[in-house]
Amino acid sequence: MFGVVPKSIWQNINPADDNNMCSWAMRCLLIEDGNRLILIDNGIGGKQSEKFFGFYFLHGDDTLDKSLNALGFSREDITDVVLTHLHFDHCGGSIEWNKDRTKYQPAFKNATYWSNKDHWQHAFNSNPREKASFLTENILPIQESGQLKFVNNPDDVAPFMHMRMVYGHTEAMMLPQINYKGQTIVFCADLVPSIGHLPVNYVMAYDIKPLESMVDKQVFLDDALNNHYILFFEHDNVNECCTVQKNERGQFSAQSIFDLKTII
Repeated sequence: MFGVVPKSIWQNINPADDNNMCSWAMRCLLIEDGNRLILIDNGIGGKQSEKFFGFYFLHGDDTLDKSLNALGFSREDITDVVLTHLHFDHCGGSIEWNKDRTKYQPAFKNATYWSNKDHWQHAFNSNPREKASFLTENILPIQESGQLKFVNNPDDVAPFMHMRMVYGHTEAMMLPQINYKGQTIVFCADLVPSIGHLPVNYVMAYDIKPLESMVDKQVFLDDALNNHYILFFEHDNVNECCTVQKNERGQFSAQSIFDLKTII
């Protein structure tokens, strides 16, 4: 998760267990706007095999259904699913088994699924390093369902949501920038997966173009600082949001750390 950064440094931020593994979240974002209910990413899902899940040591009792139900919603209420990218831990919940477990079907039957053409084509023609993260059963049934739409212009999904494109982690990953009550909340996806990844050179070994990730992060974090963005973290298992600051050496860190509910 921290690439070439030595464990002696990053373990102070995200301590590893006896198996040298760290705990991470798969945090999604739900946006209610009039008669629309927009979900950004949807986690790993529940349709994979026991062997597959065994590699990741899933723990806790949180599920997407429980989180939706706690807010008085269900999957049927979701009108739009925005997929930042198609790695299995971000889009695995898009598809489920039918009742007979004979075929796959969309988990959000009333929703439009949003991706973009460049990333979609990349997922089906990927490189050997990244290929294992793109599972056909997570992606192809979306297209076959007729519920897929591509973002062609940055504001296609909603007038209050602007799609920022970055290219270092994977081809054409989308970062939704949401305007809310005069503030900008950015769903950071895997560009800045946690507070521990705020330093520009802390990029993941998963990134297909790590040097480009650093350029993406530098530009984004400068924008975040200058425009007072609120960063929303998908994978940080402790910290939900923060604003950023920059020291005299040009290094970024968290300024204020908080939960999103404090500004709603």
